[in-house]
Amino acid sequence: MEMTGERRIPASRQAVWEALNDPEALKLAIPGCESVTRTAPDAFEAKVAIKLGPMAAKFSGKVKLENLNPPASYTISGEGSGGAMGFAKGGADVALEEVGPAETLLKYNVKAQVGGKIAQLGARLIDSTAKQMADQFFDKFAANLTPAPVAAPVVAEAAMAPPAAAPVPTPVGQPVSMFSILAAIEPLGIPLIAWAGMGIVAAMAALMFL
Repeated sequence: MEMTGERRIPASRQAVWEALNDPEALKLAIPGCESVTRTAPDAFEAKVAIKLGPMAAKFSGKVKLENLNPPASYTISGEGSGGAMGFAKGGADVALEEVGPAETLLKYNVKAQVGGKIAQLGARLIDSTAKQMADQFFDKFAANLTPAPVAAPVVAEAAMAPPAAAPVPTPVGQPVSMFSILAAIEPLGIPLIAWAGMGIVAAMAALMFL
């Protein structure tokens, strides 16, 4: 089985490289991923829950990074096992091209072999599942690296607002009205907090962690 593709990521090449080597970033983006653990500077282990046609199970795999050329390229090789469900092994070449200061073109070429019950499902189903997982991974991966929109300045809005009316003193001995209570309360502004933020691994997960 062979699968090639590319995807534009709205982030610098260095940021994409670091995210591709960050276990937590990979876990958040890989569909069905339960854990990604770094076992060495150039190696990972992953546990993924996959549904492939009528079959659904948990699988584990090991991935090793080779031919490292940061932040431009590397090669992924590895193998995965799902027990009685079967196994998969293979590799992928990954290349990152700098399109601009905040845009990177990620290219990949995956080659893998599957065996056991997985292989009995047929190449068409396996191919479609691998492509679907890769697309889901890239969508999530790119979204996590997309800068959050800038919130409207709260200070500027406050400056444009009319000044609050001075509280009206209440004569002693008279009941306090609701109007006087509301007039004495100053507006409370709550600032908004903006969140900041391996399609190859997803493809490998679809092929090797099945």
